[in-house]
This record gives sequence, C-alpha cells and structure tokens, in this order.
Amino acid sequence: MRLQNKVAIVTGAGSGFGEGIARRFAAEGARVVLADINEDAGRRVAAEIGDAALFVRADVSRDADVAALAQSAQTAFGGIDILINNAGYTHRNGPMLDVDEETFDRIYAVNVKSIYLGARHVVPCMRTRGGGVILNVASTAGVRPRPGLTWYNGSKGAAIVLTKSMAVELAPEKIRVVALNPVAGETGMLHLFMGEDTPEKRRQFVSTVPLGRLSRPADIANAALFLCSDEAEFLTGVCMEVDGGRCI
Repeated sequence: MRLQNKVAIVTGAGSGFGEGIARRFAAEGARVVLADINEDAGRRVAAEIGDAALFVRADVSRDADVAALAQSAQTAFGGIDILINNAGYTHRNGPMLDVDEETFDRIYAVNVKSIYLGARHVVPCMRTRGGGVILNVASTAGVRPRPGLTWYNGSKGAAIVLTKSMAVELAPEKIRVVALNPVAGETGMLHLFMGEDTPEKRRQFVSTVPLGRLSRPADIANAALFLCSDEAEFLTGVCMEVDGGRCI
C-alpha cells in the first residue's frame, strides 16, 4: 500500500474530487480525516470508508474551524502527513461585473485563504513529523483563463503561485507542496462553470479537451496519490495538469 501509516486531511471530501481522493487514499492504507461544510455528505462518505475515516465539519475559510480540524486529526490519528486543499467555490459563468462582492469574497476565502489557514495549522504538525505533503487542487482556469469565470480564474492562479512559493520556503523542512490543475469535471460545480448544464454546453466543453471527455474523480485521485506518495519524493512546486490535453 502506497500510503500505509500516513494520515491525510482532505477538504471538500463530501463529494466530487475530494470524495474520490479520500476513498483512494484510504484504499492505499491512509487514515483519512474528511472535512466538508455539508455534514450529511461528509458523514456518508466517512461511514462508507469505515474505521480508517473520520468526518469533521469545517468551513475552510474560518480559522477556528481549520484549527479544530487539525487538532481532530492529531487527536484521532496521532499526526498529519498530508493536507489536500480541495474545497472550492465559484461564481456562475457570466460577465465579470455581474459578480457581487459577497460572492467574490467567498471565492477568495474558500479557494485562497483556506490555503493560508491550512498552512498555519498543519505545517507545525508536519514539522514534528519531519516532513509532509500539501496538495492544492487548483484548476486549468489558472493556466488558460477564459471569459466568464474571471474571478474564479484569478483565485486558481493565486493557488498555483502559492504552491510554488510555499514549495521553495518549506523545502528545507522536507515539506513538499504540489498542485493539481483539473479540467472541468463531474462535480457539483459543473453547472456553474458552464452557466447551465445542457447537452449542448457539455458538447462545447468536451470539444476543447483533446482526449474527448471531462475529468472524473478517479483521474484526480490517481494523480493526487502519486504526488503524495514516496514515489514523488523529489517533486515539489509541481502544478500538474490533469486535463486530457486541454492546456496544450
């Protein structure tokens, strides 16, 4: 098992990419702390995984919640080796000036501030373990931004730059920081990315992906597994596109 005896926190683990990552990590021997703002969804996934999983309700934009999340992982499993910053938020595809201030603030709180809060509360624990891995789920939107999702694009661009800067700063402490850039996939935010979820819109999105489909949770989970395993011990600052060729 590639993550035997590792302890991982996965945010946004009640559905989509986060659920896929949590399930894959548990199958590879990790003990997984699932965080989500949706308590019913998070508890369902944790129950289905079994004894290797613990659910903690958390709003990743709130310092107290992230502090409690980190403490819960240490209390339950004795430490933290991996942090997956997967929870995300977006606005509906449309003109940038139509996005209200409250939505803008929420996007940056969930997609960017959460990385800061995760580092604040998890890095000290990783230091006591002699190292660790932080994986930020960014997006192809931060690599090849397109009209209609401007403020979301910017938040994911920030996540990519933060990944690289954190990687350099934390490297002397054997804490690796990496990112994944998924293309749009089968998650709860897909209808927002497209503006509306119709067969025509799906065909339009799929036509921009050379390999001919949207991303799936398993695609992201498999890439996350590799980057967080010892097989990737010499990789840091990497922001890997998992996009079927979208960014070429």
